[in-house]
Amino acid sequence: MKPSDGRRPARISERKPPPRLVARFVAISWRDLAVSFGPILLISAIAIYIAVRLIQPAPPDTLTMAAGPKGSTFWVAAQKYKKILARNRITLNVLETEGSADNLKHLTDPHANVDVGFVQDGIAPSRATDGLMSLGSVAYVPVAIFYRGPLVTLLSEFKGKRVAIGAEGSGTRELALQFLKANGITPDGPTKLLPLSGDEAAKALTEGKIDAAILTGDSAQPPVMGKLYRTAGVQFYDFTQAPAYAKRFPYVTQLEIPMGSFDLGKNLPSTTLHMVAPTEELVARDSLHPALSDLLIEAAREVHGKATALQKAGEFPAPLAHDFPISDDASRYYKSGKGFLYRMLPFWLASLADRLLVVLVPVIVVLIPGLRLVPSLYAWRVKSRIYRWYGALIAIEREALGDTSAAEREALVERLDKIEESVNGLKMPLAYADQFYVLREHIGFVRARLTRDPEAATRDGGGAPDTGLAAGAQPATVGRAEARAASHEGHGK
Repeated sequence: MKPSDGRRPARISERKPPPRLVARFVAISWRDLAVSFGPILLISAIAIYIAVRLIQPAPPDTLTMAAGPKGSTFWVAAQKYKKILARNRITLNVLETEGSADNLKHLTDPHANVDVGFVQDGIAPSRATDGLMSLGSVAYVPVAIFYRGPLVTLLSEFKGKRVAIGAEGSGTRELALQFLKANGITPDGPTKLLPLSGDEAAKALTEGKIDAAILTGDSAQPPVMGKLYRTAGVQFYDFTQAPAYAKRFPYVTQLEIPMGSFDLGKNLPSTTLHMVAPTEELVARDSLHPALSDLLIEAAREVHGKATALQKAGEFPAPLAHDFPISDDASRYYKSGKGFLYRMLPFWLASLADRLLVVLVPVIVVLIPGLRLVPSLYAWRVKSRIYRWYGALIAIEREALGDTSAAEREALVERLDKIEESVNGLKMPLAYADQFYVLREHIGFVRARLTRDPEAATRDGGGAPDTGLAAGAQPATVGRAEARAASHEGHGK
């Protein structure tokens, strides 16, 4: 306690009139709502951005397919693919090439702009498979060998003769070189290997200009083989070692042509013929859109799924891959078919819905639960503007309960005036008007303590009265009646 001179201290009087009330009440505080909703919206936007970056883009509406020579079996098949894909608004450009080896060259060339092509198994070196994938095998490519002269039972017996092995860039040539090499015949040896294929090779054989012709693909189709089989002086080579070829060359399948396959009336052939055949794969770049992968396999089923003399109905396309890894999308399609959306909706609409679903995931996972937090965050922000003044009020009241001089109490009153002036200028939503007025009552309660007689204040406050804010009472629970009584008592002296 400071020493007293026996005189009663002068009552502290307010130096200025009460602050003017400029508080505004609004239906909603848009600023608080924006600050409450902003972080949730930002997090949702980031999640949606990441989802958009991760999802597949829309499938392109144009593809380029490397097929083969114009008029060949696979060139004709590519034209059928073109019509089927057009049903789904996809344009297929068919590229005329020399054959499988040329198709592979285009697929591996990043500047060729070829998306998909037919490639015969057994012609691709291991390094050429990088960046490529298989959508499955679509057909057998039978190997047929016709020759002139006495019976030949082994390919090695063609050594030193004139043999047509197919044009440069064709799958026939690549395969023929492999088979002949396995029998000790190489291009630098005495055997003359000629770049003739198809009808050109068949004509040279019938005219006696060559001794043998190795044919595959179009030239080895049953009608062509039947024509050559009926040609006088021309014999068909029977692959009696077919099981051995199938084991030595994993991409080769052993086939049999039953009696009468060429001509039932004349029973041609009169005995079962043995052949070997690699498969033709539908090969695509690994950047091919999954939705287009499904469309291409569907088209392959329509084009290559019918029964022929060499295959059963529904045997192709099949997930048989030799030189190229089967794609994940193709494996999924062969196991379970098209996705639900693509089964129920048109292709373009299913593609759009598929991508929208990926975008909706972060909206459902992040945004919707976050919206439930907005009311709580909004209420917290509005109430925080009221509650932050209670700390200042409690600090002033605690100082007033201590031993203070008149000048110190004047300073506390000035601090309280500033608090009241700030509170009276608040902008508050109408839903929280009651808390605004409770705060003003508590300001009046503290003012009453400051303007009372110091000795009375000390006497009343020495025991930390239960009604004071410094005693730890919750701001909203201090009774309005008690605050008014304290205010009247302070101004009545």
